[in-house]
Amino acid sequence: MTRTDWTRPEIADLFDLPFTELLFRAAETHRAHHAAGEVQLCTLLSIKTGGCPEDCGYCSQSAFAESGLKAEKLMDVDAVLASAAEAKAAGSQRFCMGAAWRSPKDRDMAAVCRMVEGVKAMGLETCMTLGMLSGEQARQLKAAGLDYYNHNIDTSPEHYGEIISTRTFAERLDTLEEVRAAGISVCCGGIVGMGESRDDRVGFLHALATLPRHPESVPVNALVPVKGTVLGDMYAGERLIDDIEFVRTVAVARLTMPRSMVRLSAGRESMSEATQALCFLAGANSIFTGDKLLTTANAGDSKDAALFAKLGLTPMQAEEPMRALEAAE
Repeated sequence: MTRTDWTRPEIADLFDLPFTELLFRAAETHRAHHAAGEVQLCTLLSIKTGGCPEDCGYCSQSAFAESGLKAEKLMDVDAVLASAAEAKAAGSQRFCMGAAWRSPKDRDMAAVCRMVEGVKAMGLETCMTLGMLSGEQARQLKAAGLDYYNHNIDTSPEHYGEIISTRTFAERLDTLEEVRAAGISVCCGGIVGMGESRDDRVGFLHALATLPRHPESVPVNALVPVKGTVLGDMYAGERLIDDIEFVRTVAVARLTMPRSMVRLSAGRESMSEATQALCFLAGANSIFTGDKLLTTANAGDSKDAALFAKLGLTPMQAEEPMRALEAAE
C-alpha cells in the first residue's frame, strides 16, 4: 500500500541521510516500481504564450514581468497537431500543451478539446496546463480524452506567498480536486532554487506526498532565472541550490512517491551530464526533450540521445506509464 501519511520530520530525516545512503534507498525504491533503465520522453508546447494575469515571480509569461515576451493568441489547432506529429516522430510519448492563462475561458474550450482529441488520435499521451479549472471544464477535457492535467503547487505552503500573490495555495489544491473528480490523472510538482530553505523543500514534498492520491507525474524544476522576472532579477547569475541538494530533492520525491513518474524538468540545460546521471540514479524517470520548454531553453533532442547512449538508458514506450498507473489502482 502506498503511503500518504508522511510526516514532515520523516521527510526531513530522508533529506538528512548520507548522500550515498539516500541514493541507494531511492534506487532500490525506483527498481521496485519502475524499469531502471527506461526514461519517458515528453514534449512541451506553449499553445498560448504571454500576457498571463498571474504574478508568479519566476515566469516570463506573467503580465507583471518585463521580459520582452509579447502576448500571443491561442495557436491554431492544426499548428498544434503538426507540432505533436513532430514530437512523436522524435520519440516523445507524451505531448504537453501549456497556455498562459489564469483559467481558460469557456469560448476557448472547444479549440482546446480539439487539440486533445487530435493528439490522442496520434497515439500520444495528452497533457495540458491551462491554469485553474472549473469542474465542468475538467469534465470537458476528460471527454476529449485528456490523460493528464498539470497544475504545480510550486513550493511549500509557507514559502508560496513569497512567489505569487494572485492565486492562493488552496486554490491550486482546489483545481487538483476538480481534475481528480473528472477522472484525469494529475501532473503536479514545483520549482526549487527560488530562495527557499531546506525546510521549504521538505514542506513542498510533504504537500505532494500527503495528497489523498499521489500525482501520477511529479515534475521537479530548477529555477531558470529569466531577466525581467522578479526572481530572475533578484537572483541573476546566482545558483540557489547546488547539484547535490537538487539530487537529494529528486531522491526524496522518489522515496515518498514511489509509483509516480518523477520528471527532471526545467533547469536541465545547465546541469552537467554527471548531475543528470545522479538524478536518474535517484529515481527520475521522465524528462522534457526538445530545444524549448514553453519559453526557456532546454537540452535538445540530440544532446538527450547522446546522453542516453552514454548512460545506457532507453526511451520508455508510450503505453507503459499508463499501464503502471492501472497496476497501482
